[in-house]
Amino acid sequence: MQTKIRTQTAIAVENLNHYFGKGELQKQVLFDINLSIDCGEIVILTGPSGSGKTTLLSLMGGLRSPQFGNLKILDRELVGAPKTTALQSRRSCGYIFQAHNLHSSLTVIENAMMGLEVQGTYSRLERYDRAREILSVVGLEQRINYYPESLSGGQKQRVAIARALISHPKIILADEPTAALDKQSGREVVTLMQKLAKEQGCTILMVTHDNRILDVADRIIYMEDGKLVAKNPEAR
Repeated sequence: MQTKIRTQTAIAVENLNHYFGKGELQKQVLFDINLSIDCGEIVILTGPSGSGKTTLLSLMGGLRSPQFGNLKILDRELVGAPKTTALQSRRSCGYIFQAHNLHSSLTVIENAMMGLEVQGTYSRLERYDRAREILSVVGLEQRINYYPESLSGGQKQRVAIARALISHPKIILADEPTAALDKQSGREVVTLMQKLAKEQGCTILMVTHDNRILDVADRIIYMEDGKLVAKNPEAR
């Protein structure tokens, strides 16, 4: 008798609603979001600017507190959860920001080491050694003592990827990782993310407007006006 293998769920969202502001100024930005992403899946979230994609990503990454509905990251419920649960969730996720968000006063290796700061369990030497290792993997071993101002856009985004992957997270959340890159750099960055994530066995949810990279996804979902809608007919 063949045993059925159960697919684990990395992200489970049910009837999620989110609001900005209070009272008369309150505005709903997410409407009844329902979404399930399996462990190891690469999913692209696309749609018009201002449709709520970044807000949804920030809720998943523990950067904002979810308000109504259910949001589970690796079986941890974040709606109504204590701060310690949100911290545990952040430790499980690697977040790649749209503008890479590198610290200009820190070197490449110091920026990469920041990805282990939230873990709170590594000595400085351990953080340094792991940063050197991951920077070598992304092809920046000759740039570890450079400052961000001396890097190209593609190199900065590689540092951001290294920072996100250094802790071997279970989930990668990437917000427009190719927005500021040319075609070749964008393809290299996404291929690198795909390769490293597959090697590390983690899930990727990527927000993008870049139609050139849609082929890396196992699945494409579409958001409009704060709602997940049927797949964009022009997505491919």
